Amino acid sequence: MKSTVEERIRSLGLELPVVTTPSSFRSYAISDNMLYLSGKGAPLREEGVVVPKVGQEVTVEQARMYAQEVGLYLLALIKEALGDFDRVQRVVKVFGMVNADPNFTSHTEVINGCSDLFVTVLGERGEHARSAIGVGSLPKGFAVEIEAIVEFSGSSPHHRDA
Repeated sequence: MKSTVEERIRSLGLELPVVTTPSSFRSYAISDNMLYLSGKGAPLREEGVVVPKVGQEVTVEQARMYAQEVGLYLLALIKEALGDFDRVQRVVKVFGMVNADPNFTSHTEVINGCSDLFVTVLGERGEHARSAIGVGSLPKGFAVEIEAIVEFSGSSPHHRDA
């Protein structure tokens, strides 16, 4: 019997997080058979706390885990938008940003946290084109922010984008 995406997520000791609705933009937009997921960042920080940089205070492995956390959230958005994972044809593109020290060069290893999760739980449908770049800062002091584009089958179960 073929395991489901959600069973694969649980087998990794993970669970889909609760999706929150931003107030000033949409978490995702649907156009034809393409799902565009807004950028999501991690980790959450408290106001006024010094923002550590990946490659200085944040290790590659810590940042990779943040990227996996974001990937898990993006999977939760996919489920909300499409109703289930069976409709996913493929993850087309992932764009990852790393809040990094200017001399940092391991951006790809960081964003692999998200990419590897997609491939592990979606199989070939999770294989995607990707960009991973370093930036001088990210909103709310996130260590990473990732967005994605997903192709899906059938019409959307929702009449409005979230």
